[in-house]
Parts: sequence; C-alpha cells; structure tokens
Amino acid sequence: MANEEDDPVVQEIDVYLAKSLAEKLYLFQYPVRPASMTYDDIPHLSAKIKPKQQKVELEMAIDTLNPNYCRSKGEQIALNVDGACADETSTYSSKLMDKQTFCSSQTTSNTSRYAAALYRQGELHLTPLHGILQLRPSFSYLDKADAKHREREAANEAGDSSQDEAEDDVKQITVRFSRPESEQARQRRVQSYEFLQKKHAEEPWVHLHYYGLRDSRSEHERQYLLCPGSSGVENTELVKSPRDKPVAPSNVLSMAQLRTLPLADQIKILMKNVKVMPFANLMSLLGPSIDSVAVLRGIQKVAMLVQGNWVVKSDILYPKDSSSPHSGVPAEVLCRGRDFVMWKFTQSRWVVRKEVATVTKLCAEDVKDFLEHMAVVRINKGWEFILPYDGEFIKKHPDVVQRQHMLWTGIQAKLEKVYNLVKETMPKKPDAQSGPAGLVCGDQRIQVAKTKAQQNHALLERELQRRKEQLRVPAVPPGVRIKEEPVSEEGEEDEEQEAEEEPMDTSPSGLHSKLANGLPLGRAAGTDSFNGHPPQGCASTPVARELKAFVEATFQRQFVLTLSELKRLFNLHLASLPPGHTLFSGISDRMLQDTVLAAGCKQILVPFPPQTAASPDEQKVFALWESGDMSDQHRQVLLEIFSKNYRVRRNMIQSRLTQECGEDLSKQEVDKVLKDCCVSYGGMWYLKGTVQS
Repeated sequence: MANEEDDPVVQEIDVYLAKSLAEKLYLFQYPVRPASMTYDDIPHLSAKIKPKQQKVELEMAIDTLNPNYCRSKGEQIALNVDGACADETSTYSSKLMDKQTFCSSQTTSNTSRYAAALYRQGELHLTPLHGILQLRPSFSYLDKADAKHREREAANEAGDSSQDEAEDDVKQITVRFSRPESEQARQRRVQSYEFLQKKHAEEPWVHLHYYGLRDSRSEHERQYLLCPGSSGVENTELVKSPRDKPVAPSNVLSMAQLRTLPLADQIKILMKNVKVMPFANLMSLLGPSIDSVAVLRGIQKVAMLVQGNWVVKSDILYPKDSSSPHSGVPAEVLCRGRDFVMWKFTQSRWVVRKEVATVTKLCAEDVKDFLEHMAVVRINKGWEFILPYDGEFIKKHPDVVQRQHMLWTGIQAKLEKVYNLVKETMPKKPDAQSGPAGLVCGDQRIQVAKTKAQQNHALLERELQRRKEQLRVPAVPPGVRIKEEPVSEEGEEDEEQEAEEEPMDTSPSGLHSKLANGLPLGRAAGTDSFNGHPPQGCASTPVARELKAFVEATFQRQFVLTLSELKRLFNLHLASLPPGHTLFSGISDRMLQDTVLAAGCKQILVPFPPQTAASPDEQKVFALWESGDMSDQHRQVLLEIFSKNYRVRRNMIQSRLTQECGEDLSKQEVDKVLKDCCVSYGGMWYLKGTVQS
C-alpha cells in the first residue's frame, strides 16, 4: 500500500484496437545503424516479395563517398562478380559495389503477442502484427563471383586439353525406366527438404513499389493505424475510460476510416458532407476496386439526380424529429422546401431566392441554407447551380436518368399540390434519341443562340462601337486590351455574354422563353464557364487562387505527378474542406491542367510503350520545372531524359548528369534527384506514376 501511495496514477490513456491492417502489417527489423541515420534516408533501389513464404528482399544504395568506404575493395568486388566487361546483366553497372541486398527471415512464428502502437491526441491505437521479419545482408554476390571463377577455370582446362581427337570415343550407355511411384513414396518425397526447397525456389518474386516516410501514399496508409471507433463511428474494444470522446467536425473525413465502413455508409457519409458531387468524383473517392453498378444502386438511396450530378436527399440532411436551427420549423417542412429548390434546378440553371421564399413561406436563413448546399450566387442574376451539366453521365446511364425522371415527376406532383403551383410546360423532346425530357441537343442550342444574337445585332453593334471609342481614351488601365475584330460567329458568342447582363425575367413564361436546357441561351452556346472553365481574365478569382495554392503546395512536395494522381490528391483535399467551399464550384480537367502549367510546371511527354495499360490521365505527366533549390538543373536534365525514354538504367542517368552538370556531381545529389522524381522497378528507373506492374 505504501508503494502504491508513492506511485500515484498520473494519467489515464484510452487504448483502441485498430483492425484495418490486422492481416497486412509486418515489422521489419533492420541491422543497427548510427542514430543520426535512418533507413528512410537511404535510397531503396528495389523491393520484392514472395507472399507465400513471407520472404522479402530489399536493394539499398551504399554511400560510396563516405570516408569509411574502401573504394578499391568495392571495385575489386564488382570486378569479381561481373568480370571486366559490363553489360545489362551486370550486378554493379557502375563497376563499383554501390548497393547492398537485404534478405528477410522470420524471427518468430507466433506474433499474437505483438502489436504496433500509435499515440495521438491522448489515445493509444494498437494494430496486431501479422509477421516480424529480420532483414540481414545477403551475400549472394559472392556465390556469383565463385561461379564466375569456376567458369574461368573450366575454360582454362578445356583450352589445355588435347584437340587432336577427330571424334569422341563411342561409349556404352544403360537405359533405365523408373518404377511407378507409390502413394507413400510420393508423400515422403513431397515432405522432403529437397522438394520444399525446390517449391520455394519456384515461387515467383513479386516486385513492390517503395514509398518513403514523407510520401503522400505513406501518409495515407498510416491513417489505417488509427481505430475508426475513436471518433464515434462504431463501438471499440479495449476502452478503459467511459468519458466522452472529442468528436471530429462533421465536415472532416478520414479516408482511411471511411473505407472500413460498408459501401452504403461510405456513400451516405460522403454525400452528406459534400452535398453535390459528379458520379466520376464519387467513384474516384471510393477507389478503383469498387464496382460502379453497386455504387449506382447505393447513390440512388441517398441522393437525387440534378443536371447529371448527384445531390444528397433532403431527409438525409434533415432527419425525422429534427428542426431548423434558425426558425424551429420541423424537418418535414424543411425537406419539402429543399425539394422545391432541387426541383427548380432540374428545370433551370438559375433560381431566385425571393421566389423560393415566397412559395415555401420559409425564413430567409433557411432558404439561403438550401441554396448554399447546391448553388453559388451571381450578382444581378440569382443563384446558379454549383456544378456544370454532366452530359457524359446522362448519355452513359439512360436507365438511371429515366428512373430519376419518374421520381422527379412524382415529387413535382406533390409540390404542386402542397404549394398550389401552376404546372409549368416542359420543353418537348425533338426525337426519341435527343435525351431525357427537358433537354435540347447541342446543335439546336447553338442555332437558337445564333438566332438570338442576330435579332439583337443592332443593339450589340452599338455596344461594340462604344467599346471601340473607349479604346481611344488615354486613361486605359495598364495591361487591359480590348480586341477589335469584325463581328463573326465567335463575336456573336461574346455578344451573347453581354446580353446575359440584362435584368433577369423571373416570370415562368419569361424563364422558359430564355432558357434552353435550363441555361441562358448565351451560355448554352458553349461558353467556357458552362464547362467548368473560368472565363479569361478570372485568374484572380477566389477559385483560381485556391486551386493554384493547392497545385503549388502539392508539386513542392511531389515534383512529378500524373494527372490521375493529381486528381486523386485533389479529391482527398476536397473531402477535407467544409461544405460550400469555393473549390466545390466545379473544377474541370482542363482548368486543373491550365493551373498546373501556370504554376511553373511542364508536361513531360513520356513515350509509353504501345501495349501500355495506362489510362489517358496516367499518361499525362507533369513536373515542377523550377523549385528554387540547387537541384533544379539536375531535375531538368533527368526530365529531358524521360521525355525520350520510358524507362532508363541508372548508369545512363549517371553519365548524362555527369556530362551536363560536370564531373563533380556527387552520388548523394544523384540519389536525391532520383528520389524526387523517379521510382525503381525491376532494376530500371521510371518517372513517378508511369510504371505499370
């Protein structure tokens, strides 16, 4: 008792059991090194595994410039192993022992008593270990040197033997036939050490990608070491203290925790946080292994289709027995009002808040909440739907579109009954192949837009003349230039944009007379903003600034990224943003690529092989050309090499860098450039993201 009083409890820590990596987590024990050097600082040239045997081989670089490295010994070992002539099969292409292989062995067969622990924010998260592997230096290169030595001795003996015999002596041979093997003999043979060794040798190696400690993929995988139950997702084990746990904000998602949930819950949580999402973005967040048919079934349970995009259902945001935080209105009334806003967006790109408030009889704060979930405000125009029309999804899934159209027809009937609406006339389909009700084909939209431009030609020509006169005024701000061109088809489209600035007619007849596909006619004619691209001169908009900041920060960490990987990182970034953030306004691939190029990056035209399985987005490779550090020139030389080669050996990179940058280029500098931009696979070097397993 006295000892317990002298040693009081200072702090109680909750312990959680994380199971996401329970069958996949291995502990690697490396040989002891100085505390100042970690194995992550050493370039891992290649890695491979035999899964059935749980056998791993890592190939790591040796610092040949270290004062403790004996260069003459390294050259001698390389000479003994590869001989005087170096070729593609050489173990040491630099004619110097500049790498070392580590081979694993199991330390114990029972790892049930061991776990990896991660301490974060006052919580201890434990993940059981599936295996513990000790990595020891492999001396297989000595076996190769002995084999070379024996080959040379055999060649010398053959050269000394007599060559006078015209032909070999005739020898008598005995032919034997093997007896049928009994079952007992076969079992003894299968259990023999020789047979097991042969089977182990026959198992093929599986090449791995090594990601360093600071790589984004490593950071993502480390999230799986956290127990999802710690944030209230599900009940957990090994929790000692019953006190309330701090709950993360509802708009913050951990993708690692999310993917431990059933698919239906993943879709519901994503849609509840993001509110509006294209189907392609949803598939990207869920991962490539998820079946799109299952996602389509799941998304229709929690969201409705609006202009080809999915908007979360109202009863998901306003569950039963809840009420408005602004007015105290019950959830049923809120759902009905929000459904009216969603239905209006199925008819038009634009909605006026006063009209919604007049029809639904809800307070201005509630109506504003509805609109902020799915639209952005435009001065003197109203609220525009937040995402561009997704025609690709409409074309690809006509059965889903038809089913959603039937659901909206039912909702419309209920809204007309509750709010006493006058039934609005929907545009008729010109033919059976033009698309779902309310859609007009692209050629007709362009024709209608041109007709309207010609009707307003006189008015717009006067406006153009006024602009030309302004050019003659000397007080023109610097950097501003107005094009003087005759009015052509392109000019008509510019004039159509000017026509959009007229006051908006909010009457039902006026609304439909000026809309095609629910868009203002000028925008339906094909302006960039409808496709998700900001008009020229909008580089200083909040969306452009936010996107540029994300791109610059990402490339400062990664240096080389494919468009596919950049989109994946961007989707993860979006999932962590609060609802209504400016980046949810719809970022197209073209806008993302233009921002990358504007941020000082260049596209590297890597010559992929004809039989490559890489997608078009995976074949678009971008690299940061200048980061401001001392390695810019080295990276530029490396990127030029990969603009002409899909994969390269290290000795070619070394010689080219030496040729371009001088003889004083150290091995550490080469290793740094390779680690920044490349990955090693099967003894060859590839730009990041371009290697195909």
